[in-house]
Amino acid sequence: MSETSAIVILIAAVFTNNILLTNFLGMCSFIACSGQIETAVGLGTAVTFVMTVTAMINYAIYHFILAPLNLVHLQFIVFIAVIAAFVQLVEMFIERFSPKLYFALGIFLPLITVNCAILGASLFMINRNYNFVQSVGFGFGAGVGWAVAIILMAGLRQKMRYSNIPQPFKGVPIAMIVTCVLAMAFMGFAGMVSIQ
Repeated sequence: MSETSAIVILIAAVFTNNILLTNFLGMCSFIACSGQIETAVGLGTAVTFVMTVTAMINYAIYHFILAPLNLVHLQFIVFIAVIAAFVQLVEMFIERFSPKLYFALGIFLPLITVNCAILGASLFMINRNYNFVQSVGFGFGAGVGWAVAIILMAGLRQKMRYSNIPQPFKGVPIAMIVTCVLAMAFMGFAGMVSIQ
């Protein structure tokens, strides 16, 4: 993958290989926190920040500690520990500087720790043999792609409150249907650029 530029990887991670809409990673917080645009923007920003920084940290730990010491089998545990520690820092920062957002996100802020999209981004960058710059581009692009998806969903769910939705489809069922439609819409970008 060394010939693919970080910008191409970033664009692909946002549109054609959106970590949420093509791999369906991070769905629980996506569905639960996409009711209000303000909450979606806050969570999307937090996830983007955490995903970008933990991709950098996990890249360095993998290539400079785990691989040279032949401890690659510990990557899951180490990556999760790094993500958990960094999310704690982000949680303390948001609680201190934006209490309203902190209470709006509620339990889903600490659950960023177990957001499989963040761990998935770290694992994808290792499996695809990205260099450091590509890993940063992928981490940032995957975070932005996740944020774009949750913000779009929040906007659509706010509009749907005024729609005549049949009772059995209200809530999570209509959210899943709209997510599928969003995923198909993002497939329209498939010819633009792709990463594997």
